[in-house]
Amino acid sequence: MSTCATTSRELDEPLAGTAATARTWLLVEQTGPWGAKALTSSHLDPGLGRALETAAQGTGVRVALIRRPGHHADTRTAARHQVYVAHTAPGRTWLRSCVTNDPRRLLDLDFAALGAGDHGGFGTPHTGSPLALVCTNGKRDRCCALLGRPLAGQLAAAGEEGVWEITHLGGHRFAPTVLVLPYGYAYGRTEAHTVKEILAAVRAGRVVRQGCRGSSAWDRPGQAAELAVRAATGEDAAGALDIVGTQEADGHWEVTVAHTDGRRWQVTVASGASQPPRPESCGAALKTPARMDVVAVTALADRVSEAPGGPPGAAGP
Repeated sequence: MSTCATTSRELDEPLAGTAATARTWLLVEQTGPWGAKALTSSHLDPGLGRALETAAQGTGVRVALIRRPGHHADTRTAARHQVYVAHTAPGRTWLRSCVTNDPRRLLDLDFAALGAGDHGGFGTPHTGSPLALVCTNGKRDRCCALLGRPLAGQLAAAGEEGVWEITHLGGHRFAPTVLVLPYGYAYGRTEAHTVKEILAAVRAGRVVRQGCRGSSAWDRPGQAAELAVRAATGEDAAGALDIVGTQEADGHWEVTVAHTDGRRWQVTVASGASQPPRPESCGAALKTPARMDVVAVTALADRVSEAPGGPPGAAGP
């Protein structure tokens, strides 16, 4: 039986505009097995998991569990939890970390402030390698385990110190999926050598566009618009572009993208449906997933350019 990831790859389903949306990520280390809804079905106290979900609602913060690659023994003895908090808005990105013996203390955080980019002195600045978070939760979709866990293992074996497994990044059919912090760009259909290239670019303050699903800092029209401007201009500096306005009307969006040098573009993004129908996850019914189609990129000073790469089309998860 074909998997959802195999079908998506065979259909050459575009990746741009499919990333999870989160301005700030709160990542909590939890060893052992994960269930489909990991915050409430792992060895983390389920009451704490529910409380973290509630605290994050509507704040722009997304909470996920992480663990190091490798064998995950069914043990409840973990006493120390590595915690990361990352804000991904361009020009204001930060990544901070701490180790705690009591993850209940995370409920004392000001989630609204975190979502707005104020870390409130949490932990200390992360000075190590950028983080590569590989979705591996087979309880949500088998493709994440079948494709994600080997990838995480390969990267760890190659000496990439910032590699973690993560519970959920969305878009199972794009497995193996990876989120890279601090900049917050997500990638799909990744391989070990491409992740190494992506991490090398992050260390240099750059963004690799190949295989990129978008920045989690933006909603999906914004993700597609930013990547379209990068494609049209060749810009790869991580903090160079910002989404400064989005207007929706009649099934499309007019997204204004600004460069730090003062240039601006208006990107027209239309909502479409992916054809033919395909499963959004393994075992799910066939659907026509929403997609973000970049129709045009207009430099506000003068010219209009067609969407890069030929016919419009950037799929949604």
